[in-house]
Amino acid sequence: MPRLVRERRPRATIITFWHIPWPNGEHFGICPWRAQILQGMLGSSIMGFHTRQHCNNFLDSVDRYLEARIDREQNAVVQHGRATLVRPYPISIEWPSRWVATAPPVAECRSGVRKELGLRDDALLGLGVDRLDYTKGIEERLLAVERFLERFPTFAGRFSFVQMAAPSRTLIERYRQLDETVERTAARINQRFGEGAYQPIILLRAHHEPPQVFRYYRAADLCYVSSLHDGMNLVAKEFAAARDDERGVLLLSQFTGAAREMSEALVVNPYDLEEASAAIARALAMPPDEQRERMHAMRSFLAEFNVYRWAGRMLMDAARLRRKGSILSRGSDEVTTLPGLVK
Repeated sequence: MPRLVRERRPRATIITFWHIPWPNGEHFGICPWRAQILQGMLGSSIMGFHTRQHCNNFLDSVDRYLEARIDREQNAVVQHGRATLVRPYPISIEWPSRWVATAPPVAECRSGVRKELGLRDDALLGLGVDRLDYTKGIEERLLAVERFLERFPTFAGRFSFVQMAAPSRTLIERYRQLDETVERTAARINQRFGEGAYQPIILLRAHHEPPQVFRYYRAADLCYVSSLHDGMNLVAKEFAAARDDERGVLLLSQFTGAAREMSEALVVNPYDLEEASAAIARALAMPPDEQRERMHAMRSFLAEFNVYRWAGRMLMDAARLRRKGSILSRGSDEVTTLPGLVK
């Protein structure tokens, strides 16, 4: 698309933001249309990614598969005398959140959610919120809960993990297989550790509107984001935004862009079930003062670096680039029209 726009509007200022991770050059080389995709994207004036690592991966892909000059000092790709700037723009969420403003008080959310789920009043609640997508690490998340109950059996009967899983791309076989795998895994864990009405895994496979999701954010003792590969992951940021009581603990995969910004979370390797299960135990045992300190730091960051600042940075960079191009173009025109020079 950037290249098509550039062909119609050669002097346009075009910003492209790539929302998902960009692979390293070797992995990108698998794609049969690698050169065409890169050439198309380089129609942009600015290419934005979530993290510096994704920017570096993109530059390495261009360096490997196209005839172009990589300006490492300016982080730009230069082709045919025109530069495409490559910049990190970590996306965020609105602040303050409209959904928090209209949500019930935290105590009401806690009691209401536990009643809906048939849990006792003192039940401990973990939460995951995702599309049913194989990049989100949902199966690994459930296995971490299983390992947690193996290692810390006193929590069986009191700790339940709610997975809000919105169906996604259900016509694709790989996604149908994931859906079946997650359901089987949850059923096996429930059969192993469940007793009477108690189920350690509560699988809610449906689309949920934001007001309901934010009620669960506010009710949870912990939220586990276990993505195996994620550009940013806004669930992590939404959970912190929802907790104006400055309570609750965020467990965050090291493979998310959010882990680079929200280091006050408990950052884990989701493939490492020992580390992840220990983090669940640590979260549930974390003193209120430590929860408050960590959550306050994350919320302060989100208040400053919100979605409006994310968009504003891109637009300001584009405006700066456009002004620079206009000045340089005007200077060139003035020189070529001086007496004695032929334009």
